[in-house]
Amino acid sequence: MSSGKIHIGIGGWTFPPWRGPFYPAGLPHARELEYAAAHVTAIEINATYYRLQSADSFAKWAGAVPPGFIFAIKASRFCTNRKVLGDGAEAIGRFLGQGFTALGDKLGPILWQFMAAKRFDPADFAAFLALLPSSQDGLRLRHAVEVRHESFRDPAFVQMAGDAGVAIVFADSPAYPSIADLTADFVYARLQDAREEEPTGYAPSALDRWATVVRGWADGRAPDDLLYVAPPPPPGDGRDVFLFMINGHKPKAPAAAMALLERLP
Repeated sequence: MSSGKIHIGIGGWTFPPWRGPFYPAGLPHARELEYAAAHVTAIEINATYYRLQSADSFAKWAGAVPPGFIFAIKASRFCTNRKVLGDGAEAIGRFLGQGFTALGDKLGPILWQFMAAKRFDPADFAAFLALLPSSQDGLRLRHAVEVRHESFRDPAFVQMAGDAGVAIVFADSPAYPSIADLTADFVYARLQDAREEEPTGYAPSALDRWATVVRGWADGRAPDDLLYVAPPPPPGDGRDVFLFMINGHKPKAPAAAMALLERLP
């Protein structure tokens, strides 16, 4: 069995507290993406959550990073922050048509994030998943959903995501439920529990553990020390892994991502 590719990164690349601890003093703002991409292997674009971007911007970003680098894209809040998800076809169409396919082979998964108050409504969530296309402008699209309400810890939700080939985001978070069920041919994880007192955000022992988890995912295994809703599948084909150090103590996110990368082949 072959192993999947592993991509480890951070959320965005413009964050003033990173100047000094991560970005060298005097580095021009215009070169922050280039610098970040030399130290991590993926970035989750957060700006797309708040407003549409241009195809020219996506093409510029793609040109600033090395081959093999991946951008995940956070979907517009107008697609997910709504009472009836199935009514979001127009908003989803606008988001999908903004030009992110200019990223070409650097396009990673699309993250559809839901508010913590959004409960699992089977019929409405099925209608939402039906609105997600498998391709755009000839490029394959991979979709991941980040749900933040305990009602999604439901076997029906896991089955629904699996039938659609949509990944359920695994969140290491003290505030949101962790659902480790594997429902797609890739894994999307967001580690959100970095600590200010730790030089690398996560303690060395925790980073060692996450490295083991990531290798397991990439090799097609369901790690046995995570929380599942349905019985985990037996070992199978390897999965690409996209893991982002996102929150907790955000100033430590680059250090955490780099420390995890050092533990991986």
